[in-house]
Amino acid sequence: MAINLQKGQRIEIGLQKVGVGLGWDPNEGTGFDFDLDASAFMLGENKKLPQDEYFVFYNNKLSPDGAVEAGDDDLTGGNSDGGDDETLMVDLSKVSPKINEIVFTVTIHEWDKRKQNFGQVRNSYIRIYNAITNEEIAKYELDEDFSIETAVEFGRLYRKNGEWKFEAMGIGYKGGLQYFVDKYVG
Repeated sequence: MAINLQKGQRIEIGLQKVGVGLGWDPNEGTGFDFDLDASAFMLGENKKLPQDEYFVFYNNKLSPDGAVEAGDDDLTGGNSDGGDDETLMVDLSKVSPKINEIVFTVTIHEWDKRKQNFGQVRNSYIRIYNAITNEEIAKYELDEDFSIETAVEFGRLYRKNGEWKFEAMGIGYKGGLQYFVDKYVG
């Protein structure tokens, strides 16, 4: 049975191949389709990317160590019918030793031009599942009202004492994908 996580809660993963599913439903009548994008930032001890290729997103679908792979980009956010809108696959056995954590983010593409924010999105979640059996391990539902935020750190996988753990984060920011690039690039 899957664990429903609260913000800040941490769990042990205990798996080698992990799926990370992210989902959301845009509110009706906002004028434009929503294009939300899931990304993974693979960080070293200094909380920065060791090299740009450790930023996995729609234009760089595979990390250099082969550990993180992005799925197809859902340009509408409405295709899921209750399922994941975007997925990332993580093989923890392949993660480079120079990587200590993997932060999963969701941003709104062209948020400024379309005048969109996470307050116009509902039913947002991140879930961790066994990539081999598809069994859900944990789910974190974002229940805050992010009325101005356009970028959210949903959760992170991190290495502690040689074991991988997951933390539900749910931290919102204004600024879109560029905010995270500025935060995590060297």
